[in-house]
Amino acid sequence: MIAANSLTKQFVRTVKKGKKEEFYAVDHVSFEAKDGEILGILGPNGAGKTTLLRMLGCLMESTEGEVLITDKDGTKITDKESLKGKIGYLSENTKLYGRFSVRELLTLFAELYGFSKNEIEEKIQSICDLLKMEEFIDNRIEKLSTGQKQRTSIARCLIHNPDIYIFDEPTLGLDIISSKAIIDFMKQERERGKTVLYSTHYMEEAEFMCDRIVMINKGSIIASGTPQELREETGTTNLRDAFFAYIEGTEEDVEGGAEDEL
Repeated sequence: MIAANSLTKQFVRTVKKGKKEEFYAVDHVSFEAKDGEILGILGPNGAGKTTLLRMLGCLMESTEGEVLITDKDGTKITDKESLKGKIGYLSENTKLYGRFSVRELLTLFAELYGFSKNEIEEKIQSICDLLKMEEFIDNRIEKLSTGQKQRTSIARCLIHNPDIYIFDEPTLGLDIISSKAIIDFMKQERERGKTVLYSTHYMEEAEFMCDRIVMINKGSIIASGTPQELREETGTTNLRDAFFAYIEGTEEDVEGGAEDEL
């Protein structure tokens, strides 16, 4: 299990005439994601999703609050290196080594985790089968399509068999075939008892696959629950309409042109 306990991140920005002001990118957010669950984090551009996920992934220190991660037996994990070993994190702008083949990249990361040669070969083959990568596993990364690169990024995240996946916009800009491969992977990992935290703009996709959803806007949680609970609470028939009911606005209120995706 992974939980956010009053997680807060405060930054300083420059406003008119060089004046500085503090603001909350994430404002005292609390929730938990259980074993064997896909939890969707939904919100428009600028809502604080990426900052929240970076804190949950132990990549960014919080201003206040804490991240709680427990083992299968409920034991709290406090050592930072152990925490990172429990997490597979995929950022929106993950960079890969273009001149490596996919197999070479995965071998490198597996070696960093201390696996033996035989273990590495078995892991790479298993991942290749899981993400349907056979046709490009030995191709150089710089030659891959966008969808193939994204599957390679996910493969890198699961080489150490983490208990928790944190994915920031994993299907953004992908074709339908690549999106399906990634969605199928997340559902398979849920069936294996893994926890998946998954940020997206795509409401229909989240409605289809998430067990529960946390909606955030301007750094704060505005709603949480199952897709059915959110629809019933707002008297709507889909998550898109439920979201706008919660923020009491229209698509024109959403920043950054996100209305095309919400």
